[in-house]
Amino acid sequence: MSPASQWIIATIAFIGGCALWTLLEWLIHNFLGHHGKGKNPFGQEHVRHHATTHYFAPTWKKALAAIPVIGGVLALTLLVAPTYVAIPLVAGLTIMYISYEVIHRRSHTHGPTGPYSRWVRRHHYYHHFRNPRMNHGVTTPTWDMIFGTYVKVTEPIRVPEKHAMSWLVDPETGEVRAEYADDYVIARRGDRKKQADTDTATDEPPAALAGAA
Repeated sequence: MSPASQWIIATIAFIGGCALWTLLEWLIHNFLGHHGKGKNPFGQEHVRHHATTHYFAPTWKKALAAIPVIGGVLALTLLVAPTYVAIPLVAGLTIMYISYEVIHRRSHTHGPTGPYSRWVRRHHYYHHFRNPRMNHGVTTPTWDMIFGTYVKVTEPIRVPEKHAMSWLVDPETGEVRAEYADDYVIARRGDRKKQADTDTATDEPPAALAGAA
């Protein structure tokens, strides 16, 4: 095979490795993170992340898990595929995994800087604060769409006050920063009670209202 052909195949393998990670991202998040219900190490860390959204598993823990897995995948791939396929494939998978870690963490620690990062946060926060059974993908909605767990977020997301990200809140007012006001609302601890009291007051029977008049 000519060097040019090998380069083409290597490029395809690299792209395939990137795509493979996005599938693994969905599978790991859905099955180990949620269906596992904290019965495996990843699930335990994930439950903690949902309970305290500012928490992330320590980098050393992730490295201890990822390095042997990546090494094993590379070894197995080299057994069944030539070097110019195996190495780019695993390189693509690894680079996309690292990208996922960066994107996920920054979605909690930094505000959006463009259309994609805005989408990432709204898609991911719907999962956190509205329905944890939906929107498992972080870097792409592709597998959510394929597996039926995709929800297009069109309304402002209610973020519980205790989980509000530092980049979201204006420190002077305690409210959502003006640039994010169309996308998010802070859900205060007393909001539900106030709403319930309002609903009770407005649900008074018409006859009683007439008598009071």
